[in-house]
Amino acid sequence: MKLSDWARKHGVSYLTAWRWFKSGKLPVPARQLPSGTILVEEPLPGQRSYLEGRTVLYARVSSADQKEDLERQVERLKAFAQAQGWAEYEVVAEVGSATRKKRRLLQVLADPSVSRVVVEKRSHLSRFGFALVEAAFRASGRRIVVLEDECG
Repeated sequence: MKLSDWARKHGVSYLTAWRWFKSGKLPVPARQLPSGTILVEEPLPGQRSYLEGRTVLYARVSSADQKEDLERQVERLKAFAQAQGWAEYEVVAEVGSATRKKRRLLQVLADPSVSRVVVEKRSHLSRFGFALVEAAFRASGRRIVVLEDECG
């Protein structure tokens, strides 16, 4: 449904809902079409909202000599989570090539109690097929938040 319809249904102004969407605080998954229209995807009856589960901050670098970059990613993800008011989260940091199996990431994605995964860049989650992973997550009422998308 359109963001304006969602806002009316939930008794908030469109401007408030728009601000929530832009800041990543909208309590339901939503996406913006190339036309600018914002579509909200409310969970189906009985489907869990991504606000009800665990949040995982996922950081990845390709090689062990990038430890400083990994630490910088983790700190940036923590700062973002705290700015969103997410008090409880788990940090998963991993060293692994973008094209090789990432054991810890696979555990996170397969865990149904994880309802929000936050990454700095899409490529840290998946070099190829990010849209497929995101669609599968969204279909199960879960969400992937990408800082590069959130921060412009």
